[in-house]
Amino acid sequence: MQTTDILIIGAGAAGLMAAYRLSASGRKVIVLEARNHTGGRIHTISHESFFKHAELGAEFIHGNLPVTLNLLKEANIKYSAAGGEMVRYDKGRFIDHEGFIENWELLLQKLNELEQDIDIATFLQKHFPGEKYIGLRDGVSKFVAGYDTADPKKASSFALRNEWNNEDADAQHRLDNGYCSMINYLADKCKEHEGNVYLNSVVTQIDWKPGDVKVITDSVEIYSAEKIIIAMPLGVLQANRGEKGAVVFHPAIKEQINAINDLGFGAIIKFLLEFKDAFWENNGTKMLAGKSLKDMAFLISDENISTWWTQYPKHSTLLTGWLGGPRAAEKKGDTTEELLQQALQSLSNIFKLSVDELKAKLIASSIMNWTAEPFTRGSYSYDTVAAPEARTILDAGVDNTLFFAGEYLYDGPAMGTVEAALTSGQNVAKRILNNQVF
Repeated sequence: MQTTDILIIGAGAAGLMAAYRLSASGRKVIVLEARNHTGGRIHTISHESFFKHAELGAEFIHGNLPVTLNLLKEANIKYSAAGGEMVRYDKGRFIDHEGFIENWELLLQKLNELEQDIDIATFLQKHFPGEKYIGLRDGVSKFVAGYDTADPKKASSFALRNEWNNEDADAQHRLDNGYCSMINYLADKCKEHEGNVYLNSVVTQIDWKPGDVKVITDSVEIYSAEKIIIAMPLGVLQANRGEKGAVVFHPAIKEQINAINDLGFGAIIKFLLEFKDAFWENNGTKMLAGKSLKDMAFLISDENISTWWTQYPKHSTLLTGWLGGPRAAEKKGDTTEELLQQALQSLSNIFKLSVDELKAKLIASSIMNWTAEPFTRGSYSYDTVAAPEARTILDAGVDNTLFFAGEYLYDGPAMGTVEAALTSGQNVAKRILNNQVF
């Protein structure tokens, strides 16, 4: 048995941020990670000939986010602006991009007048009924499913209102050497302060009483501590008993598990396709679109794989595909080959190149079905109507012994982001340091 002051389950952004802050304050910390690498839903890949600092998970800094940007400054990690044009493809043709969703300002007006929270699907049906607003309802539902990876029938109107009223579309960035440069910094700092990060450590059971925790892994290793921070993805915490990755608590924490199940967790599949050339920039595409797509950042379509983006302003031969929400959940069981075929067919329909032509251009592909990954089981959280009460329960911890950390505990406009995870990890570390003398 290994004994420490604080155990942390999960070496993603939240867990490592907590580990860094606690170890820097002199606390003995052990981090247990089920996978063979740190980062959680941050996963940068690089090869000698392709996928240079490509992101299978989190990719963007969405706005001027203080915790993230301060950490990058501290670590001297460089990042660059990500901008460019939004392009639309709908019903077999490229169309002028005249506002992301029709009647958007009216939507915000009605949302801002809302006094009692309801799910966004119900809100749309109630306030924008009939044929006149089909485009609005469809556009908002697709946006909620795509960007927030949420089920519109569950997603909170209040939370979406907060997000949409605080958008900073002009302040988007990417880390020059990938998000894992930040993860590596946190892990290295933890180790510098004599903290330990153990990979391939699948926690199956947590036995606890006030001031005393024992953790058992699938290889029957036992770890003991006075406190534990549970920084596993929400999807894993929502897993049914007996499923891979699921954790059993002794004694049970029924109130907290109920709160966990009251929160929303999305589905996502991400596609990285590296081609021999940036065919979307050639003259043939210019004729199809009616303009050059050399400045294209995002491509939104009605195809099976509906969202694509480039590395603009860097001109790269990498296209990234994104499918989120209920449609991604439906494809949880699809094979990698099936998903690749769907991605190529979607690009074929848009750019009028055959699938065989695209395959001939394809250098490499990497597809991450995060929803099928047993130690993730989805994308990131979204607020349901019940989320505020659930967060209050989880933020309180249990008997000053069990604590929770993760992006799902963040309350603000940057929900579902790395900023949310870092903020939660930092907050739980502060709570422990402020309330406990070791």
